[in-house]
Amino acid sequence: MKLFQVINQNGNWETTYGNPENSNPDIIMCFASKSQIVESHSYKHLRTLFPHSTIVITSTSGEISNNNVLDGTFVATGITLSKSTIIAHKINISETDNSYNAGKLLAQKFDTNNLRLLFVLSDGQLVNGSDLVQGLNDAVESIPIVGGLAGDGADFQNTFVGLNDDIQHGNIIALGFYGDSLRIGVGSKGGWDKFGPMRTITKSDKNVLYEIDGESALDLYVKYLGDYAKQLPGSALLFPIAIQDDNNTEVVRTILSIDTEHKTMTFAGNMPEGSNVRLMKANLDNLAAAAADAADLSNISATTSEDKLAILISCVGRKLIFGNRIDEEIETAREIVGNETAITGFYSYGEIAPFSTFMKCELHNQTMTITTICEE
Repeated sequence: MKLFQVINQNGNWETTYGNPENSNPDIIMCFASKSQIVESHSYKHLRTLFPHSTIVITSTSGEISNNNVLDGTFVATGITLSKSTIIAHKINISETDNSYNAGKLLAQKFDTNNLRLLFVLSDGQLVNGSDLVQGLNDAVESIPIVGGLAGDGADFQNTFVGLNDDIQHGNIIALGFYGDSLRIGVGSKGGWDKFGPMRTITKSDKNVLYEIDGESALDLYVKYLGDYAKQLPGSALLFPIAIQDDNNTEVVRTILSIDTEHKTMTFAGNMPEGSNVRLMKANLDNLAAAAADAADLSNISATTSEDKLAILISCVGRKLIFGNRIDEEIETAREIVGNETAITGFYSYGEIAPFSTFMKCELHNQTMTITTICEE
């Protein structure tokens, strides 16, 4: 596998890894600000240079390139496989009646023979991430599924996902990685501190939460937030909720919006009735340590003279919490994956990953997920 990475920042292109000259990449993976995608100059530039390459694009809440977190840029990573194959398929949420069917139909487009990895990029506003992941899981078994929901900065208005010239709202794209020589590693960690008692969801409708322990969920949440309640809904990103299902699997859920009139909270993933929940708060040292843990879980040892890629997908909430220290999360991961590894990725509205390589994938919020890929 050979890689290159280029960035368009303020109209200027810079090569940050490898050499794009005389390259004929199988696929170009692009993470970009929404403004860069709307302007379309960067995509057109890449299409002119690489007319035969498959190009996938996702809008972000921040772009990741090597050791840096960027905003307002277009980060493109070209991947040329030596012994393996990448197949891309797309579906738009408007083509189905719900997100579950969209995930299932998309996954069914892939031949699972020798399929080693599904990498999924989804619209972050029109698609229910939990239902999408369930559909993917029900269609494909024993194959790692990773990826993320597109971002729109901290605005939560609309997002873009594109496959070649089809760049629009509602798209969901999956890349199937095929080949015996592929080596794949996946890790996902949060690092949040829990506080308060364990409670039970007593009324909800998919990702809309009404009651916890028979009380208004919003009233309870406001009581625990104290002074931070005055800053809602923005401060909700600082206090996600841990949700535990019947199998004691725990994932983190981010609050997208609140409705003070109806006393409801809308989350980035489903909040099933009967699930146990606890509030969480940030500890920067623990969040950075979690990025190292995710990198350690994903790190692969393979005998190869070729390039290795690490795709980092983290949550917009983590980016807002770290603030000017956000590069620490990437630098911590870099220490684990090594200086020779190319790093790309983005800040998202939801992360898709198993907790480790051979587990079923989940929709996560407020986590760092890392996928490493190389050919042996």
